[in-house]
Amino acid sequence: MKDRIRSVDIFRGITIVLMILVNTPGTWSKVYAPLLHAEWHGYTPTDLVFPFFLFIVGTSIVFAYQNKSPSKATYKKITVRSLKLIGLGLFLGAFTISFPFIKEFAEIRFPGVLQRIGVVFFFAAILFLNLKWKKLIWITAGILVGYWLLMTFVPVEGQASTFERAPNNLANYLDVSLLGSHTYKPDYDPEGLLSTIPAIASSLLGIFTGLVLRSKHEKKATILFGLGGCFLILGHLWDFAFPINKALWTSSFVLVTGGWANIILALIYYLTDVRKIQFGSIFRYAGANAIVVYFLSSFVTKLFYSIKVDSETSLHGWLFQKIYVHDFLSMQMSSLLYGLTVVSFYCLLAYFLYLKKIFIKV
Repeated sequence: MKDRIRSVDIFRGITIVLMILVNTPGTWSKVYAPLLHAEWHGYTPTDLVFPFFLFIVGTSIVFAYQNKSPSKATYKKITVRSLKLIGLGLFLGAFTISFPFIKEFAEIRFPGVLQRIGVVFFFAAILFLNLKWKKLIWITAGILVGYWLLMTFVPVEGQASTFERAPNNLANYLDVSLLGSHTYKPDYDPEGLLSTIPAIASSLLGIFTGLVLRSKHEKKATILFGLGGCFLILGHLWDFAFPINKALWTSSFVLVTGGWANIILALIYYLTDVRKIQFGSIFRYAGANAIVVYFLSSFVTKLFYSIKVDSETSLHGWLFQKIYVHDFLSMQMSSLLYGLTVVSFYCLLAYFLYLKKIFIKV
């Protein structure tokens, strides 16, 4: 059991480290292409990071709740945790360094990464507590097919819906109509309302993986590799009809990212559990306090962008220019080194918390 949890913690830690890295370049104008999101359709390594975290949320649900009964106490625990995650996300969206430390209401973004994690965790955990794995398969398939049907065939104000970044895209239309100015961009939000439904399916795929890891089958790594390969093939085939797209969290995107997640986790499991190779402890430390590390990194980054050294330069920009920008380095490399420094700091913080046996569960 410890080895299995270790592989999950390592995977979770790698995901958190990558989330911090892609969110904190020295300058957004000079970033290596793999560390940027796809402009719209398609995917880059960066587009895998958030769905990987939702996937491992599902896997962790199995370890945490497989022996729990659907009681009032369990529902309360799930609900409280979900609300904490949503609350932390809303705090990040509303905070400003200017008194009274809250943005004007019209400027607050309602959706966000932590909000989506909270919502997805809530529904995935409730479904897992109440349904057997066969019914969960049908639920997952229903979500993916239903979302495709909605996005394909439901017209928007008399116009056929599109998968492009346009007003007649159903997901974008609902976000703008219901959230108004409280979105990431004026015309869409990558953590929007409708696209959160298929994000639940990403976590359900992680639940199936957790059930495999908790099973007594001797070929767990092989099963996960096989599942990953099948999901990748299905996702890329579906891409022809429903393009792979993170901003819309399309059904093909769910399958492709779930496929890669299974393959990578299977590899880690094989190395740590089957071959007994010890590696990746630093990622395990980060994974043990994943939400706290992510929240702190997001909050501090926001502070560094908000605090002004002078009228035109933020603390973030000043540090980047003074320490990392040199004639012998390309701007892309300087930008990457800044991000790696930030990652190193939070890995050291996670290591300190682990040594002190401080595990902050949100």
